[in-house]
Amino acid sequence: MMRTLTRRQTIAAAAAMNIRPARAETARLRVSYGYSIGYLPLMVMRDQALIEKHAAKAGLGSVTIEWQVLDGGNNINDAMLAGALDIAGIGIPGYLVLRDRTLGKRQEMTSISALNAGALWLNSIDPRIRSLADYTPKDRIAVPGIKTSYAAVVLEMAVAKAFGVENYAKLDNLTVGMPHPEAYAAMMSGGTEIKSHVASPPFSYQELKNPAVHRVLSTSEAIGLLTILVTMTQRQFADANPGLVKAFLAAQEEAAAFIGADHEGAAAAYTKGTQLKTPKADLIEMLADPENSYSVVPKGSLIYAGFMAQTGVLKAKPAAWTDLFLPALHGKDGS
Repeated sequence: MMRTLTRRQTIAAAAAMNIRPARAETARLRVSYGYSIGYLPLMVMRDQALIEKHAAKAGLGSVTIEWQVLDGGNNINDAMLAGALDIAGIGIPGYLVLRDRTLGKRQEMTSISALNAGALWLNSIDPRIRSLADYTPKDRIAVPGIKTSYAAVVLEMAVAKAFGVENYAKLDNLTVGMPHPEAYAAMMSGGTEIKSHVASPPFSYQELKNPAVHRVLSTSEAIGLLTILVTMTQRQFADANPGLVKAFLAAQEEAAAFIGADHEGAAAAYTKGTQLKTPKADLIEMLADPENSYSVVPKGSLIYAGFMAQTGVLKAKPAAWTDLFLPALHGKDGS
């Protein structure tokens, strides 16, 4: 016999059907970061299993995180397009390039968060080179990735400031793509063609401990202390995994707070995350430098986008910084 439910019983039954244990949209998350201390929030997240912690807290179930160390905008973009990564830490110019190329397509890229703000230093072991004007066609400058890496683009921005925007690519032919650790080793050896390096911390600081090395310029002089790195994902991944993306952002915010409160613990996480033998005292010194800061909120993203659109690298200039980031950040004081 069919039982007729009252209106109250119908509402209660419908509500009960919607009360289900939350679960992760995907059980595997693949994340990459590079070697600079700008990626430190991701290393802390790895070391302390913070994504897993916040996923469990949100009732998303068990999530396996697969971490990769990957340096250079070109390499990261290739991995994202090949579907080998779900979330990547990357210099903001590399992200802007890939977003521009995939806009409106199935693989369209977006950003979850900023990672850090600070400056890169152009260091040289060649005593002849004291300014950008001293570079000749025979000189070589190491950057993690040609044209699209953060180092390559901010070098162009510095050149544009010195010689006019029409000459922004004046030193491009001198750049050599090389991960930061290799560039550091090459310059310190003094026996290679690499006599200059657009270096990020800790390599920028370590190079200057060698009395033969001097700083030609800091990018803070050309553009200020702006966001350097962001986290990038495909928009379709973010749409399909909103709970996991939210847990990722919460984990990053906890990691940033940890870095600010415990420099020694953060330095230990860096060593574990990179396997580099950077002295702990040096790392702590860098983290105490107000030039290096960590926040999920972007600063100056439109400055990069404006320059890259002006030079023809980007076809579509974003109208607002919120165009570049997921809605979770839109209510914050970003730029």
